[in-house]
Formats: sequence, C-alpha cells, structure tokens
Amino acid sequence: METLTSAGHSLYFESGLADLKVLLESNKYSKIFVLADEHTSEICLPVFQALLDDFSEFDLIETSAGEENKNIDFCIGIWKTLLDFEADRKSLMINLGGGVITDMGGFIASTYKRGIDFINVPTTLLSQVDASVGGKTGIDIDNVKNMVGTFTLPQMVFIETKFLETLPKRELLSGFAEMIKHGLIYDKAYYEKLKTTDYLTPSAEDIYRSVEIKNEVVTIDPHEKNLRKILNFGHTIGHAVESYSLANDKKPLTHGEAIAIGFVCEAALSIKNCNLTKEELKDLSEYILSLYPKYKIKKESFDTLLELMQSDKKNEDGNILFSLLENIGKCTFNCRVSTADILSSLDYYNSL
Repeated sequence: METLTSAGHSLYFESGLADLKVLLESNKYSKIFVLADEHTSEICLPVFQALLDDFSEFDLIETSAGEENKNIDFCIGIWKTLLDFEADRKSLMINLGGGVITDMGGFIASTYKRGIDFINVPTTLLSQVDASVGGKTGIDIDNVKNMVGTFTLPQMVFIETKFLETLPKRELLSGFAEMIKHGLIYDKAYYEKLKTTDYLTPSAEDIYRSVEIKNEVVTIDPHEKNLRKILNFGHTIGHAVESYSLANDKKPLTHGEAIAIGFVCEAALSIKNCNLTKEELKDLSEYILSLYPKYKIKKESFDTLLELMQSDKKNEDGNILFSLLENIGKCTFNCRVSTADILSSLDYYNSL
C-alpha cells in the first residue's frame, strides 16, 4: 500500500518492515532498544523479528502491561535501564506495542538526554489508527490521562495488519471506536461504510483511511491549537469515564469502550449546542449500543466525573470545552457547555 508523509516522517503500510530493516542495518545508531510489555514481547516480538528476518542486534526493555502502568514511576525505571545499558544520544528506541507503549515510549525517548530517535511499530488496532500517529507522547498522573507529555514526532511509523491477528475481540473493538470517530467527525461516507464492516476484520484500506484522516488533521494543526481538537470528540466525557473505571472497577473499561460512551453523551450535547438532529443522535446511539456493552454510569460518580473533566487538557479559563458534531461527518471545537447539560447527557446515556 501507499506511504503517507506527515510533518517530516513517514507512515508505512503493509511494507513488511522493509524500510526499517534497511535503517537498522545502516549502522546509523550506536544502540537499538525495543520497548515492549510482557504480552507484546511474548506474542508480537516473534512476528516483529520474523518480519525483520530475525534481526537481533537490539536490547529488549520489557515493562508491565496496562494503562495503570503508564506513569512516571515506570518511566524512571526505563530511563535508569537506558543509563545502565549506556544509551547515548545516538541511540534508537523502537516502541513495539499498543497505545500505552507508543505513548510512554515516545515520552521516554523524547526526554532521555533531551531526546533520542524513536520509531513506532503499533501492534493493536487502537494504536495503529490513533496513538502512534500525530506526535503526541504522554503519561498519566493520578489516573488523569496524558497529563504530562510532549509533541515529538517519531522517525517512522510502521503499520502491519499481521499484528492484528494476535488480538482478542475486545481489543479489536476498542480500536474500532477510533475508526468510528474519524468517520463521525470528518467523513460521513466512511462512517456509513464502517456501519457495514465487521470490527473483527477491518480492512487495510479502512485502517489506511482512518490514518489518512488523522494525518490530514494533524498536518494542518500539529500542536492542537485549532482543528486538531476535533479528534477529541467523545474524549472529554470518555476519558473521565475511563479514568473513573480504571480507579474503581474490577474489570476497567477499555479506551474504546469508554469513548464510545463519550460519543453518545457528546452527541446528545451536540443537539442543544450544535445542529445535530434527533434522528442523527438516535442512529448514532443505536449503532454504538449494538457494538459496545452498556455501562451503568452511577449517579454517585457524577461529581467525580465532572472533576476529571475539569482536568481535561483542552479546557481554558476554567471552562470545560467540548468538540461537538454539527452533523455526522462534521465537527466543531471549543464548545462551552453548561454543567446541567453535561449531567443531562450522562442521564441520556443511562436511559438507553
């Protein structure tokens, strides 16, 4: 498939890692590190090495899996490991994994000795269509997502659908939510196409379209000053619900499950605050609930959720700002919404 160019780096689709192999064999880097969690190192690392014809001149740094480990303590441990391995500023880090690994690995690389090169090889659908693209790196603080991070572009991103064969259904469904979002905010025809797609077998062409949409947006607005904010549709409420679930549920919601809740709530907000129609809200709500399990947002959690939304990075002057739908396929941003409307949107989701 084609290669996308984004702000000085390339995104390779279904290349078999050919360009990565050439780079690694060029002796450009003094040391090469692969960052993976314990699941990725067991399941995906063999696929990665097979694609590279068993290239083995790298040191593996393995970390624990899970969003709860995307924090400063794990970063400190990895920075110390890099020091122990005598990594210098000519070293390379390859982030092999899902969104936690690409977010945290990018942050670690962009700050170690004021920055070393890194490459993302996303292994989940979520990281392929979202986390690995656009140059955002970050870690969580006290269960508030991505509160510390940088805008730093990887040298390259390699998207190989072969890695998706290693994923359980729940992880595929989580990533599919970001694909739905791309259609909702930018391309109605793509959204309608996804409604007829089996989330278990997304095509390389659909993945490419999602990445293409995100790339178009971040190329116009790399530092999220304006247009890039539309990519946060569903995420103001969705991130709050995700953080609450992570702290309180025995089986926390995945990112995709949480932002799917956010889609419904923020679409409900879009009726009063934008031009979305009741028919569009009904269609969106029915589609989301046909895919994602219903989650009970407890009334006693509402105040905590509002506090989490107050910590959202998009807020200005103490106001919670939303990206909302004008219609299916078109999104606007910096929408100020009343607390009453936010609570009403949570009630709307619970009523379905």
